[in-house]
Amino acid sequence: MRQEAQKARRKEIEQAALALLVQHGYAATTMASVAKAVGASLETLYKWYGDKPGLFRAMVQANIEELRDGLLMSAATFRDPIAALQEFGPRLIAVLTSEEVVALNRAAAADPSGDLGRIIAETGRGSIAPQLTGLFDRAMESDDPAQITEIYLGLLLGDLQIRRVIGRMPPPDATEIRQRSDRALELLCRLFPACPSKLPSEISVAFA
Repeated sequence: MRQEAQKARRKEIEQAALALLVQHGYAATTMASVAKAVGASLETLYKWYGDKPGLFRAMVQANIEELRDGLLMSAATFRDPIAALQEFGPRLIAVLTSEEVVALNRAAAADPSGDLGRIIAETGRGSIAPQLTGLFDRAMESDDPAQITEIYLGLLLGDLQIRRVIGRMPPPDATEIRQRSDRALELLCRLFPACPSKLPSEISVAFA
């Protein structure tokens, strides 16, 4: 199977798995039920994903790879780390409040085994946080850039994910996302010293 065709087929399989996950939960969603839903063979699913955790890990990775690539692109495009973070923040909010990620988080919360939650934590936050820490290490004066990452994520996301998961808010629109991202970075720069030359002009104004 050609690479593009396989990519499209994988997407179809993962969308079917997500639909079954939403309907039946993680424990009741099996490789066999996914294969049946998309008319694929079990052999193909096990060959591509290894097992059920591998399938759902691939689903999480698809979102995280988009974020990771976006962060790397931002870091390469903008020489100063703060500008890269200003570009990346809205992407992170948009992905983590998307319908697909909300569905995964809801299923993880309802999974008594904790397996899906562990997959999301390891593949998601565990993949992005070290890259953010690297940017903060370059941008700000601190002996503990990992702590800055934790504070930044708290300022950026707050309780957005929880409110989305429990159905108390719709996905934020582009304006809300941009305002929240800029505000989080502004507050972070108030908490931790950064070289003024690294601050984007619209954030620097806040310190005048």
